[in-house]
Parts: sequence; C-alpha cells; structure tokens
Amino acid sequence: MSFVFLLSLALQIACAVHVIRSGRSLYWIWLILIGSYLAVLVYVLIAVIPDLRHDPRGRTAARSAINMIDPQRRRRELQRQLEISNTVDNRRRLAEECLQQGDYANAQELYQGLLNGMYATDPDFMLGLAQAQAGNEHFADARQTLDALAKANPNYKSNDGQLLYARCLEELGETEAALAQYRVLADSYPGEEGRFRYGRLLGRSQHRDEARSVLQGQLRRAELMPRYYRRKEQEWLKAARLELSRLGES
Repeated sequence: MSFVFLLSLALQIACAVHVIRSGRSLYWIWLILIGSYLAVLVYVLIAVIPDLRHDPRGRTAARSAINMIDPQRRRRELQRQLEISNTVDNRRRLAEECLQQGDYANAQELYQGLLNGMYATDPDFMLGLAQAQAGNEHFADARQTLDALAKANPNYKSNDGQLLYARCLEELGETEAALAQYRVLADSYPGEEGRFRYGRLLGRSQHRDEARSVLQGQLRRAELMPRYYRRKEQEWLKAARLELSRLGES
C-alpha cells in the first residue's frame, strides 16, 4: 500500500474517532470514508478547529505548539504590553517569563526593580529575585535574599522557597544544614525533586547506604502513583535511576 493511502486512512480513522467522542451524527463517518482528503479537510475546518477553541486541553495544546515554534512569542507580547503600560503586574509577568525561559539576568533586574516602595518586601517578588540569583549561580546572594524574605514575612510559606534555600546551603558547602532541609523536603515537597536532591546529597557526603535507600524508596513509591504523575516527574525519576546506577544498587 502506498504512503498516500496509509496517510489518508490514518486521518480518516482519527476523524471518525473524533466524530464518536464528540457525539456528532454518524453520517460524518460515511462522508469522511467516501471523501478521503477533501472530507477530512472539511471536517477539520468545521468540527475539529472549533472544538479546540472551546476545549481547555485544546487551547493548552495549541499554546504549547505555538511556543515550540516561536518560544519568544509570549515574551515579545509581554514586553509590548509593558511598553504600553508600565504597571507592576506587567513587570511581574515579564519577570516570570524571563525566569521560566532561563534569562536570569533580565529576571533579576526586573525583580530588583519591583522590590521598592510598598512592594519592597513582597514575598513573591523576593522569592523570584532569589530564584534569578540562584539561576545566575549567585547562591550567597540568593540565600541572603531568602533570609531577608523570612525575616520580613515570617508567616510566608513556600515549598519552592524551602527547596531553593536547601540548594543554596548545598552549593555553599553547608552539607549538614542542607541535609537537614532536604530531609524535611523529602516528605513535604510536592513532587520528586526534594527526594532526589536529598538522596543525591547523601551519596555525595558518603552516606551511600542511606542514599540508596532513599532513592530506591522514591522509585518504589513512584510506581504506585498514577501514570500522569510519573510522566510529570520523569526528569527526577530518571535522575534517581542514574544516581542509583552511579552508587551501585545493593
């Protein structure tokens, strides 16, 4: 069978599945089977695209595809909005986008600009600044910012802030203090990064048996979780397997 025929068949099947799942009249299936490429094109224009516009999952997928094609698109739009209206909210959104894209220098500059006046001790802005500083490998500065955040906002709680503080301690060579922080995060941090970093630092500080136990427990626990969770945390689960391999499982 030719490639053209197989592609046509695959598209027809995909559209037929959409007809059934969306509850449309079954006559669409006959039209799709008879009309081949032309019918598929008509169905996509009439049914699939409108559905995507109203389906949150479709909108998310569309945004993801656009971001893959043009990763700077959202940043340009946020920059344009900031030029039109230099508000705190617009600066915050641009700072968050820079941080997400790994442009830590610009993120740091934006967050530092936000931390003045009534926002001088805003905890979210201070955490963003610390994350940008750590991204620039200025871990001493990041720790200082987090200490200032805790002093100015004693009731503020952030799992990401706690994890970042532990990372700063690790990078600054304060291993025992970092292990104490990671030990808590291994149970409280939502996701697998806290457990992985705890196990890895245990291994690096010559607690190899304990490190293996933590990492093996992490992987066993993950197997009991739903598939979507394992997909979401696959980066840290893969890292845990590699670290176990390096330590040598026993």
